[in-house]
Amino acid sequence: MASASRVKTNAERREAAARGETTPISPTGWFRIAFRLGAMVFALVFLVPLHYIFRSLAYGSPFPKIFLGIAARICGARIEVIGTPLRRDVFFIANHLSWIDILALGGASGTAFVSKAELSEVPIVGWLASLNRTVFVKRENRLGVAGQINALREALEDNWSVTVFPEGTTTDGQSLLPFKTSMLRVLEPPPPGVFVQPVVLDYGEDAEWIGWVGEEGGENNAKRVLSHRGRYNLKIYFLEPFSPGEIMGRKEIGAEARKRIEAKLIDILRKPLREFKYSVAPVRYDPPEKNFPIE
Repeated sequence: MASASRVKTNAERREAAARGETTPISPTGWFRIAFRLGAMVFALVFLVPLHYIFRSLAYGSPFPKIFLGIAARICGARIEVIGTPLRRDVFFIANHLSWIDILALGGASGTAFVSKAELSEVPIVGWLASLNRTVFVKRENRLGVAGQINALREALEDNWSVTVFPEGTTTDGQSLLPFKTSMLRVLEPPPPGVFVQPVVLDYGEDAEWIGWVGEEGGENNAKRVLSHRGRYNLKIYFLEPFSPGEIMGRKEIGAEARKRIEAKLIDILRKPLREFKYSVAPVRYDPPEKNFPIE
C-alpha cells in the first residue's frame, strides 16, 4: 500500500512539473543533489587537466567520454549497452527523453552531439559541451543552415561520430515524434564511408519520470532528476547501421531510422506507442486533441 501511494505521489509530481509547477525537494533530496554535484565537480577537477595535457600531445582526447560516463552514473543511471556502436564515420540518430541521454550516449560511444546554439551560452555547461566537440546550431536560422551543415560535414570528414535527436525535444519514452530532418542534409550526399546507426534509449519503468516534457523548466528538471532516490536502469540499444548512400534523400533517411527506432520501442514496451500529449513547435506537432477538438 505504501509503495502504491509513493508511486501515485511521484506520478502526481511529474504531472505537476509538466504543467510548470515547482517540484518540492525533501532535505534528503537536497543532500543527494549536493552530493551528486560535488562528485561531478571532483571528477571534472581530476579529468579536465588530463584532457588538456593529452590534447597538447595528441588528437582525440578520451577524457570527455570518460567524464560523461562517470557523470551519468553519478546521476543515478545504471547503463547497459546492447549492440555495438560504430566508433567513427557514423551518424547516430536517437530518440530523446532527458539531458541524461547526452551523458550516457557520450560515455558509451564517445560521440559528439548536435545541440541548440543557446546551450553554448550557458555557463559551465556550454564550456563542457565544447570540450566534447558539440556542433551548435540555430534551428530558427534558416539562412545559416548551409554553414551548419558544413560544420557537420567537417566533423564527419574528421572521423567523428555525431549524434542528432531529430524529434526536436524530449519525450516520455512511450511516444515517438515526427523527425525533423534539416540536419540530415549533411548526408545529401553522404561523406564517403559514413553510416547511419539508429539508437534507442530505454529507461524502463522510470521513463515517464525521467522524461523532460511539457512546461517543466530546465532547473526544476535537473533538481528533480538529481534528487531521485537510488538508481534507475538505462538500456542503450545500438541498432543495425545502414548506408545512407543506398537511400535517396534526407527525408527517406530519417524515415528509415525512425521506422527502426519505432519498431524497437514497440518491441521493448510490448504495446503500440501512444500519441505525445504536448505541442512541439520544431517539428510542427500538436497532440490529436488539439488537431481534432472533441465536441
